[in-house]
Amino acid sequence: MFWFALAVNTTAITLLSYAIYFRRHGRRDLLLAYVALNTGIFAVVSMLTNQEVGLAVGFGLFGVLSILRLRSDLISQGEIGYYFTAIALGLVNAVAASVPWVLLGLNVLLLSGLYVADHPRLLSRHERRLLTLDVVHEDPVALRQDLEARLRARVGRIEVTEVDYVRDLMVVDVRFRVPRPVSAPHGRGSAPLMGWMGGR
Repeated sequence: MFWFALAVNTTAITLLSYAIYFRRHGRRDLLLAYVALNTGIFAVVSMLTNQEVGLAVGFGLFGVLSILRLRSDLISQGEIGYYFTAIALGLVNAVAASVPWVLLGLNVLLLSGLYVADHPRLLSRHERRLLTLDVVHEDPVALRQDLEARLRARVGRIEVTEVDYVRDLMVVDVRFRVPRPVSAPHGRGSAPLMGWMGGR
């Protein structure tokens, strides 16, 4: 069953790292990290399982790698989700090698869950930004109006993270919703274009 689990794991990490992550986010360095991490987890846990060392060592390795990776580089929260999924795939495929249907079901669950949760069309108009303003607003209403004018969007939650009265600036964490793009009616943009083409 080791070779079956290896084939499933290789297919799963290829789908996760290239077909889903890289085609959406385009970071080659993290693609390599996901593949290497997943393969390493699978190999080590498979060896520990065959040697009957115990799963506690495998889960301990999971925790250590998680802490080291999160402290070593600055990555987005979405990329952290891919990172943990890559680890989980390697761990699941190594541990559940003797139960093929459970193994396949968990792979489908992990991949489909991440595919849907990170789909570009899901909540695509909701965004978050960390802004530094060149003014300090004491009034929350004035702050909201200023942010909506700058972002040209409907502001939801505002969290002030820093206020500097000496330099007269403030840093805010803003969650906002971008309005739908308004498409021009066909009757209006097409008439001048037809006239110009006719004049040619």
